[in-house]
Amino acid sequence: MRQIAVIGLGNFGFTVAKELTDRGAQVIAIDEKKERIELIKECVTTAVAADTTDEKALKAIGVHNVDVAVVCIGEDVEANLLTTILLKKIGVKKIWARAISPLQQEIIKTLEVDNIINLEEEMGRITANCLIAPNISKFISLMPGHSFMELKVPRQFIGKSIEEIHPRKKHKVNIVAIKKKKPQITATGERTFEEYLEDVPSSDIPLEEDDVLLIVGKDEDLQKFSKQ
Repeated sequence: MRQIAVIGLGNFGFTVAKELTDRGAQVIAIDEKKERIELIKECVTTAVAADTTDEKALKAIGVHNVDVAVVCIGEDVEANLLTTILLKKIGVKKIWARAISPLQQEIIKTLEVDNIINLEEEMGRITANCLIAPNISKFISLMPGHSFMELKVPRQFIGKSIEEIHPRKKHKVNIVAIKKKKPQITATGERTFEEYLEDVPSSDIPLEEDDVLLIVGKDEDLQKFSKQ
């Protein structure tokens, strides 16, 4: 079982810590504010109030033994950087660090962490892509130039199968899954829909109007496909 330290329990850090725990990780949640520790202590393996810019405090908690440390500290840039530097110094195997500005991101790059989390930049890309194409519900960068996209089935593809569309051959994208809706009748006779995921979609079944395609490919090819 992976042991992960989540440092900084604002909205972002709290969510990361809780989701990791729900997925089976052993989570050490750390924040200098005791009220945040009180809020999360029942949701994680261990919750500790500590100043993570203090090397002795980090070692006392045992952070140097975790598989990954995630620095989620947001507004306090100095604490974010000092914590990241100390994690490197005490020998943490892998470090993910949050950056909230281009300058901070450049500084963190020099520290050679394993991953930089830039929520503002990522949300900016997602928002821009969704505004350009309203049928796109999600657009996530996987690496420069390549992304994952959730797209409502383009009108011209309704009633056609994946086999007929030829997404890889004609459009250079891969449809990796499909979100579908299954009609249901409640005990009171009300008609509702239950959403489910086909993670290995059949290539010969016609696409329906309410289907949402989960697609991977180059950004330029995804944008072209979304405008069909």
